[in-house]
Amino acid sequence: MIPLDTPLRELREQCREAGRELRAHALAVDADPAGTAHLDLPVLALVRAASTPKDFRTGSAVNDGGYSDTCLSRVVASVELARGDAGVLSANTGPSLAGVAVDTLGNEAQRELFYDTIADGRAWTFFGMTEPAHGTDATAMESRFDAAGDPADGYLLSGTKRYVGNASRGAIGVVFARTGRTPLSIRGALIRQPAPGFHGEPLDMIGLRGARICKLDLDAVPVPREMLLGAHLPASRRGLWGISRTFNAMRLQIAALALGTALGTRDYVTEQRPGWSGHEVVSARLDAATALLYESAAAVDLQPDVVRPPSMAKLHTTDLAVRTTHWAARALGPGALLDHPLLEKWSRDVLAFEFMEGTSNIQRLHITHDLASRKGRT
Repeated sequence: MIPLDTPLRELREQCREAGRELRAHALAVDADPAGTAHLDLPVLALVRAASTPKDFRTGSAVNDGGYSDTCLSRVVASVELARGDAGVLSANTGPSLAGVAVDTLGNEAQRELFYDTIADGRAWTFFGMTEPAHGTDATAMESRFDAAGDPADGYLLSGTKRYVGNASRGAIGVVFARTGRTPLSIRGALIRQPAPGFHGEPLDMIGLRGARICKLDLDAVPVPREMLLGAHLPASRRGLWGISRTFNAMRLQIAALALGTALGTRDYVTEQRPGWSGHEVVSARLDAATALLYESAAAVDLQPDVVRPPSMAKLHTTDLAVRTTHWAARALGPGALLDHPLLEKWSRDVLAFEFMEGTSNIQRLHITHDLASRKGRT
């Protein structure tokens, strides 16, 4: 495993302690995912501040322990926070995936608008990529930006998106669509709510309910030309390049949520059965997964466009999280899911990670294509 330096070890311990506070609210958020009482938790306020670039933070200075400095530091923190409860963490406001896209593709004015909109800590964001017929395959995307009369008027955004977190309540977000038929025509745009033709509706969720996963229908939503992301970048770096970099970072974050949930599940079983040695094999697997995740995050820090490490980490940890909850239910005996509401909730939550930032089949394709391309270059 990559050795963590002193600041990262301290960050890990701070977030592990903070995660215990999240766990105390896990069942309440699961029961009422539309509630807002959890937003007042100090730990969530700190996460919001830490995930906001330093230039856009408001209020007093925040000692984030280096949370936002690297991909590795964000992964270390997210694992320990999710060890408390990933559902409460997912119910938080803040930049989230849209922030990664804006930081990658946005100009200074767009970034300022985005972070000013969410500065009060009460505004959710959304990221619209996945479509019903094509999933996260951006090359097959059907949503479109149509010219709105005079070119100076901008565009009208039409299409349908699925599995968009917080689309029903987000104040601002990023939606990707096409201006034409070529791969270079795929662009992202900042969308503010409320907007004519924009309708987000929560899907029925059995797990990770705090994330408020939605379907999003777009019917000629007005998009001013200045809200199109990437105009200041070369054409080759406006669309698919930005999407790839965004997904690389977020796949690691989803992997961290999955691994954290698995670690929390293991911890819960050992708390319920102190002195029991039946967790040793599971613990060894979790240690190996932690090493894989840390190494993958370090690889993205060195080379942000690398594809294989984040796909491998996401593929492995999502499967391991599901297997760990199955093990926990067996370990705690018949009726475990009735007797232990937290375990029952986590057993539902872990199923959601499979569908976030690319399913396992998509990750296998990424890994295979990367290996094939490397073989072709040798």
